[in-house]
Amino acid sequence: DHPAAHVTVLGLRRRSFGRNGKQKITTSDSKKEKMALRLPHSLGLPCSPSSSSAPRGKKPLRLIRYSTGNQMVPSVDARKLVLEVKEKLETEHSDLPIGENGRDDDDLILWFLKDRKFSVEDAVFKLRKAIKWRKEFGVSELTEESVRNLYETGKAYVHDFLDGQGRPVLVVVASKHFPGRQDSSENEKLCVFLIEKALCKLPKGKEEILTIIDLRGFQTENGDISFLRFLIDVFYYYYPKRLGQVLFVDAPFVFQPVWQLVRPWLKSYASLVRFCDAETLRKEYFTEATVPTSFKD
Repeated sequence: DHPAAHVTVLGLRRRSFGRNGKQKITTSDSKKEKMALRLPHSLGLPCSPSSSSAPRGKKPLRLIRYSTGNQMVPSVDARKLVLEVKEKLETEHSDLPIGENGRDDDDLILWFLKDRKFSVEDAVFKLRKAIKWRKEFGVSELTEESVRNLYETGKAYVHDFLDGQGRPVLVVVASKHFPGRQDSSENEKLCVFLIEKALCKLPKGKEEILTIIDLRGFQTENGDISFLRFLIDVFYYYYPKRLGQVLFVDAPFVFQPVWQLVRPWLKSYASLVRFCDAETLRKEYFTEATVPTSFKD
């Protein structure tokens, strides 16, 4: 399903994870000098992820040339494949909803075709599961009011600015997550709401978001394996290829057992994970003006 992967680990104190895999990664000055884009801080959902980078009805489907690993694959007729998937969904899964993010949503179908390397059968299988989940979870019904209680704790939010690569930024403050005191279903709703919100901020031509897990102050009572499993499944099954990178910032020693349990579930997606410190975050991913307030010097 996925290419071989590796985990880049840097910036950790030796007492946490040692030096295994330590690698220096730098960012060019030109990347750091990109102009920051100020984004609205509204908690509402002004758009849907399927239309954020390709407005519905405005971007024509076309022949697409893509690659798998180092091998180039001949151009495919995207329009033909989208229609084929749409027809199969209508014939075999007519009970699925239609409309935006439904079984007749061209943008959504094309995205899942890309994720499944343009295999119609594989795309249909994954789309059926994703559309059904969206309906049962009530994604379209999530509102500012429905997540307000947990949102106001500050445990997670979408940052006002894009990162240095022009990606929306989702920040999770692990020390404010208390699975023993907070309802798990409410945590899941907040998670999905913020993913949708971040995807709605995708600039034209961008397709992925950056997630920052702030582990400063993390204690054993903040650990939540069930929620991490939910988060992994959500990105793999329902928001494929939307996660550009995950930064675990200043991971303490007590986080090591959690990581050892979670890492096998990630499989090749572990290549998206990077351990770093706050200084690395500030220097390589943001400018002085755009870094999240909690990470300023």
